[in-house]
Amino acid sequence: MLAVVTISILMLSMMVFAYKRAVNAQATLSVIQTQTDYREKEEAILRSIVAIVPNRAIQAMRHGSSALQETRDTVSFQTIFEDAIEQSNARASISDEFMEAISEDTLFRGNSGDSTLSDKTKIFKPLTTTSGTVNSGLNQDFGSNYPPSLNFSGTLSDDDLYPIISNFKKYGALADGDVGLPTNTYSDFNLIPYPQINFGYARPGELFLAKRNWWAFKMNLAAHDDTITKLSRYDRTFVLSIYEIPSQLPISAGSYMALGQYADGSAWQNVTISGDVFASRALVEGTTSLEGLSSRRGFSLSNNTTIGGQNFTGNPFAPGVRETFRLTEGDFFPVSLASESGKAAFVPINRGNDFFDRYAHYEETDTISPTTWNEYSVGAMQCAMRLDIAECVSLADRTPTLLYFSYLKNGAREYVLIPLNEGVAANLPVGYIAVAEENESYDFETQVDVAYGAGGSFFYRTNVSGNVIFNDANFGDPLPGTPKKGYFKPQYPFEIKSLPTGRICIAVYPERFAAFLALLGADSLAVNNSITVNVDYINASNLIIPAIPSTIFDYGVILQECANLSSFTKGFSLVTNLQLSIGDDFNVVSVTPPTGYTPPNGADFYPPCSLFSPERRYGVSSSPFEVEFSGQVGSAASENSVNPVRPLETITSTGSTLSASNVTMNLSTISHPAELPPITMKNWLIVIEEMRSEFANY
Repeated sequence: MLAVVTISILMLSMMVFAYKRAVNAQATLSVIQTQTDYREKEEAILRSIVAIVPNRAIQAMRHGSSALQETRDTVSFQTIFEDAIEQSNARASISDEFMEAISEDTLFRGNSGDSTLSDKTKIFKPLTTTSGTVNSGLNQDFGSNYPPSLNFSGTLSDDDLYPIISNFKKYGALADGDVGLPTNTYSDFNLIPYPQINFGYARPGELFLAKRNWWAFKMNLAAHDDTITKLSRYDRTFVLSIYEIPSQLPISAGSYMALGQYADGSAWQNVTISGDVFASRALVEGTTSLEGLSSRRGFSLSNNTTIGGQNFTGNPFAPGVRETFRLTEGDFFPVSLASESGKAAFVPINRGNDFFDRYAHYEETDTISPTTWNEYSVGAMQCAMRLDIAECVSLADRTPTLLYFSYLKNGAREYVLIPLNEGVAANLPVGYIAVAEENESYDFETQVDVAYGAGGSFFYRTNVSGNVIFNDANFGDPLPGTPKKGYFKPQYPFEIKSLPTGRICIAVYPERFAAFLALLGADSLAVNNSITVNVDYINASNLIIPAIPSTIFDYGVILQECANLSSFTKGFSLVTNLQLSIGDDFNVVSVTPPTGYTPPNGADFYPPCSLFSPERRYGVSSSPFEVEFSGQVGSAASENSVNPVRPLETITSTGSTLSASNVTMNLSTISHPAELPPITMKNWLIVIEEMRSEFANY
């Protein structure tokens, strides 16, 4: 009996011990599985945030976004997080659809991590006490472990509540020493490190041109139900960034592009590309060599294409290809898709043909962001100077009769009406501008013709300069007893001119703007450094919206007297929705580089310029024999187009295409903000990074 009892107790103890071990193992496995479940759900939520944020940032810039509380709520971080939980299906480990597909009568959920997740304040928290759900990197310093913060002149308290992108957020004192260049000189875009992601717009860690908006928050999905699960998880800290990236690659466009060949099938010949290429979709043809290629929607490579020195005859994203490349060639893989990078998204800000046309947009008010979406993304609306065809003879006779010019003076917009078929006053010749009332004076820096009078009676003087007093004593009295005015006729930097084809055009002469604006007392060309040329089809009954592609009935723009742009100290940009004909050498006179900047490889420096038009032609009175081009090219066409854009196609004034042997292209990357023109297209790179001190490199 004693032996039996002893053995029984021993066996029972062993069974209890084994049971206890099994229970402990099950509990441990349950905790591990639940922790894994929470982490996978958090990763899904983060990927959803990346997809949602750019759309909400755009909505915050749109008309009426701040008009009502309900519209403000739709773009708040609180709603972004709520929608991310919903879109990622983070409330359940198994979707309802899958449950229904496999369900039996006895099936039930046993995952204690599944939850309604109704209280977002338990899941998402700011780093410090704040009125919102996040802390914004604006007007406050979070220390060296975080990215350099931006400055905003004034109060932008809503940046903790909404993802706000604005031209008024700039680099300032908070970023000095933490970005590549002095912020008092380069406050908009500066040199900052490219994030550690696979998408190769630039190399990870490499300095590139951008402005980084960021928001920090803590996330702990388990905290919502820790009283139920009895599971404790640490708070994970994240930085959500929207990099504003001006187009800077040799070829860069949110379009479907064909590379390597011209439309007639001939191969690129005298084409040098220094740097990577980005296209939303790309077709690479023939024997083409690129340093790097990045895309949003994919690409097709010919068998003779080499990228980064490698020939990818198959799928460059097949398992093992990237790993083999990194083992044999280096860390940077020269072919990339935005979708590869997990918690990252690349968004080209491409408004298509709307980019060229000021009149295609209505006025936006009641926006959360102090910068409206049209102001931010439409090049024509960003130009300091505006030149419009305001009236024409009739629908049948499209000869312009009135031009409308505006410019900036002391930071405010001023306007000049320029009649083309009659003077601004009766019997006054075409081209005179009112400048002074009777007994007022005006100081002319260059020679002009002046007139004094009223009621069709005027006295004139030609080739005068300096201070002119418009009164009877100086001119005589052309009409006694009547108040009179002073007028002057400058050498205009624009005029109406026709191409040999008969197309009516506005000819623009950039070299004349300095003298013309000085006569108007306008701000210098450092401010008035860009011009848009449009047709006012909204307010004029006889004008129609220009067609794209243009027809023979549409107006055009001729660019001449544009070889020497040294007077444009901050560069020059032209934006038009009309066909643009370049009739002279453009920007071929080098200038002294800005202080603190040395062009790479000792190259000459030219004022940074950009030309935006839906159609570009070379030549006016005759077609050029050859064309040489240096800089960057892009396209505003849609990425969904059936036919790809060919960015290097060179068409003459007669509509013929120059042969490949007569086209020389030297394309390179913009590597310094001093090289940025006044108007440029932008891209957004959205990234979420976890803040781990051992890996931090900001």
